[in-house]
Amino acid sequence: MVGMNLETQEINLTRLKQPSIHTLTQIQPHGVLLVLQEPDLKILQASKNTSTALGIKAEDVLGRTLDEVLDSFQVDRFRTGLAQENLDLINPTKVWVRRKGDDYLVFDAVFHRSADGFLILELEPALSHENIPFLSFYHLAKASINQLEATSSLQDFCQIIVREVRNVTGFDRVMLYKFDDDGHGEVVAEEKLDEMEPYLGLHFPESDIPQPARKMFVSNWIRVIPDAHAEPVALYPAANPVTNQPLDLTLSILRSPYSCHMEYLHNMKVGASLTISLMKDQKLWGLIACHHQTPKLVNYELRKACEFLGRVIFAEISTREEAADHSYKMKLAGVQSALIESMSQEDNFIDGLMQHEPNLLDLADATGAAICLSGQWTTIGRTPGEEELNYLVHWLGKTVDEEIFYTDSLPLIYSDAERFKDVASGLLAIPISKRSYVLWFRPEVIQTVNWGGDPNKAYELIESGSHPRLCPRKSFELWKETVRLKSLPWKQVEVKATLELRKAIVNIVLRQAEELALLAQDLERSNAELKKFAYVASHDLQEPLNQVANYVQLLEMRYHDNLDQDATDFIDFAVEGVSLMQTLIDDVLAYSKVDLKGIEWELTEVETALNQALGNVRGRTTETGAVITSEPMPTIVADGTQLMQLFQNLIGNAIKFRQKDELPKIHIGVQRQEDAWLFSVKDNGIGIDPQFADRIFVIFQRLHTRDEYAGSGMGLAICKKIVECHRGRIWVESELGKGATFYFTIPVGRRDRHASGRKNQNYPSGRR
Repeated sequence: MVGMNLETQEINLTRLKQPSIHTLTQIQPHGVLLVLQEPDLKILQASKNTSTALGIKAEDVLGRTLDEVLDSFQVDRFRTGLAQENLDLINPTKVWVRRKGDDYLVFDAVFHRSADGFLILELEPALSHENIPFLSFYHLAKASINQLEATSSLQDFCQIIVREVRNVTGFDRVMLYKFDDDGHGEVVAEEKLDEMEPYLGLHFPESDIPQPARKMFVSNWIRVIPDAHAEPVALYPAANPVTNQPLDLTLSILRSPYSCHMEYLHNMKVGASLTISLMKDQKLWGLIACHHQTPKLVNYELRKACEFLGRVIFAEISTREEAADHSYKMKLAGVQSALIESMSQEDNFIDGLMQHEPNLLDLADATGAAICLSGQWTTIGRTPGEEELNYLVHWLGKTVDEEIFYTDSLPLIYSDAERFKDVASGLLAIPISKRSYVLWFRPEVIQTVNWGGDPNKAYELIESGSHPRLCPRKSFELWKETVRLKSLPWKQVEVKATLELRKAIVNIVLRQAEELALLAQDLERSNAELKKFAYVASHDLQEPLNQVANYVQLLEMRYHDNLDQDATDFIDFAVEGVSLMQTLIDDVLAYSKVDLKGIEWELTEVETALNQALGNVRGRTTETGAVITSEPMPTIVADGTQLMQLFQNLIGNAIKFRQKDELPKIHIGVQRQEDAWLFSVKDNGIGIDPQFADRIFVIFQRLHTRDEYAGSGMGLAICKKIVECHRGRIWVESELGKGATFYFTIPVGRRDRHASGRKNQNYPSGRR
């Protein structure tokens, strides 16, 4: 728009850009239009130029039958044809009209029925008194087809169309105009007078042919404007007397062009135009646009010949395009089959997509691809970083509901993508589940687009009183645009191939889910047997161990005087071994009892669980002089007994692994995160080498000998299992000699609430 901020206007720009063209009630003056009511062919409306063409005023024509205006002999000739549904069989019919005396005019009579059910008769001056014979159509098409057989280039095909249409019609310029996916169009072939400015290769904005006009081109495949400067003629009366509504002129060949289009032609210095629609799969693929610098009338039959020629040749173009698409489609089908085969042979379907040839990149001609499965990323080729991928998937989850999403200009709809435009200006994504996606990427491709005039100034808003209007641009000079933040577009065959792959992946994931469910049942059965074994071990194995300990101690009591020091030491070692074995059995039993099914999910005051744990370690606290502090604890949904055991083990370890020359200081902290509570147990003990940070949570793993620190090595393994059963995680941050901080998280329950604030509590030397 020129010189105006249209966003601030209160004018309905959509209405101005997309007028109701089909309800325009004016026609071009070179012909006459009559609206007839069947079956008696009574005239309901007539164009106001009937006096010039037929020698009768429009108001005098109304109410008469067609037999009274044209002689009944001629009407009888086409009355039988009017009873048929397909009126093309009688179009055009030559009609002679006597005006005065022996003054006759010959018209081409063309019939059609409007959407509201009225018979429309349009009369155009006949340029010849004879119909074009069928052989003329045949030879016209044959000559063109012979040329097509000699070339395989799509560009040459298009050039043959415009050349033949220009030869037949004699227009100064004939162009083949193809629509892009974004609605804009490009002149892909052109034949013209040498002195005329070339438009070949130029793009024209979508607004040059607005949506209402495109709908008209779909309904009416031929459009002719013999004189772009002619004054339109109104219908009389303006409204249909039966419906009291404007007549629907969608299929009319005489309908007057919209005023904005007429100005557009004037600005292009066009005196006459002929437009032929090129359809593919019931959609408007493009147009054959014919321009003449002066008025030029092309009769109906010749226009139909051009339409026929366009359809024949364009059918061949469509066939060649489809053949090329089919070839690529078959190639992608082969890639798809190979990927499905690889997925079925691998334990992990992701390996089947990434680690073989062909791989995931080949399915969509992408430079990078990534798979997110339950938060874990696997990538191939050039992709954004993992953090950017996480943000992108989060945005997709909020934005996309369909089975597939694709764009060749991701930064224009997701602003963060500008940071990685050189990798992923194009995105194709298929969701596998809410948190799982397969993504393909294409980089930015900087292009220069040649426009026929500045597309940003396609209209100028003119305010004329209370009736503002849009005027088309006056300049069609070459205007170059550098297009950034866009990749090569995704083809429909690629989109369909990825959708098919999605089905295969979903099927494999479902099959693996079934296998996991069966495995879970086996594991549950195995766990039940292990629990049973642990129960037996804790009871049945304790008895022989007690018996061994009792008899060894009895041996020492009865034969004490006969034993030397070595024998006494050996007996002590045996008793100590039995005691250690009993401790290990008890710890294994405690570990086996930590189970998700055994959790009592209820509102639990963490303060209470912590106090119980502190009470259980009170003896060691008093003995070592440990100082324990804590922050106010919340109330959460958890198992109170397991929570107490968790704190007891962590606090007990902090006391056990203290510095020899320093009183133990332990602090229990808590912090609310977005979806979890983060607890911490911090001490000033001997610390842990970071390389062992994971090892210490493994069952029976110890970093020190039992001579240095007593214990079975089960405490932290039990802590880990308790936290994991609560769907949290546990880890340690530490350095040797600098103490350790154990962290664990408990997810926020739906019913959790903050406990009332309390001051920090101190537990010096065994007092609470």
